[in-house]
Amino acid sequence: MTMGGLILRLAVFALLALFILLPLAQTFVLSFMSTLPREGMVEGQWSLINYRNILAEPALRESILNSLIYVLLNVALCIGAGLPAAYALSRYRFAGDRHFLFLLLAFRVTPPVVLSLPIFILFANLGLVNSPVGIALVHCLFNLPIAIWILESFISAVPREFDETAFLDGHSLPSFILRLLVPAIAPGIGVAAFFCFLFSWVEVVFARILTVTAGKPITMAINALFGFQTDIGLVMAMTVVSLIPGLGMIWFVRNHIARGFAMRA
Repeated sequence: MTMGGLILRLAVFALLALFILLPLAQTFVLSFMSTLPREGMVEGQWSLINYRNILAEPALRESILNSLIYVLLNVALCIGAGLPAAYALSRYRFAGDRHFLFLLLAFRVTPPVVLSLPIFILFANLGLVNSPVGIALVHCLFNLPIAIWILESFISAVPREFDETAFLDGHSLPSFILRLLVPAIAPGIGVAAFFCFLFSWVEVVFARILTVTAGKPITMAINALFGFQTDIGLVMAMTVVSLIPGLGMIWFVRNHIARGFAMRA
């Protein structure tokens, strides 16, 4: 590669990085600025006032807690239900097994707004509206096919002799799955958990529909901050706060994600 080509590539990567990181940097900077006139504080002054307002506002605190509850519950349900289903699809053969997996993935690409009305009516009758549990269940409905698809591919990569040896050693099926299979496919579980977390954390359709008066997640709390006179600094502060759990999730499963994608490749 010539020096001119190397410089051109570096310039392109630098421009791309600037394009991606500039909005994030602006969000972070604005979150520490007072963007509305306040007593004893001028606009543009650096301060922690926006983060103090988040802690002082019960609705904002509750939205953060609601989001963490339904996202973690969604991940737990998807992994807990998806692992046995993925094992069955990987190890057993029955009529239409591949078609069943295809139908699951086809259901995942269905626009959520199509099912919004029947789901709202059903959840209203069950008393699950305005509850983080309701959002977790409906997100699990859409994320479970992804979890099954990812886990099934990782389980299929494990030789069947691994199962047979464990059963000969006296393991029952639940014991084998929990003690041997889960550690063996930990990267796959990390990848599945990451995608379930990501899809649930950023989803807004059902979060809006199922939280009419209470139980609002952080996405709806941020949306509610926009009005005739929007406190941009507070919006940016909430945006920064909303990024922290996602970054924490990436950090927690970073090794599993890297190994998982390497195994898939």
